[in-house]
Amino acid sequence: MELLKIIAAILLPPLGVFLEVGIGKHFWINILLTILGYIPGIVHAVYIIARR
Repeated sequence: MELLKIIAAILLPPLGVFLEVGIGKHFWINILLTILGYIPGIVHAVYIIARR
């Protein structure tokens, strides 16, 4: 399941974060980072998935 979350995080970063933590603080931070730049959104999403 973690592999699917990481693949989702690479393709669509907010989806990967949503699958891991749901709608919360990290989800909204990731949307903001993805809007500001796609790469920061990916890095944040992979970090959130990997730390749990």
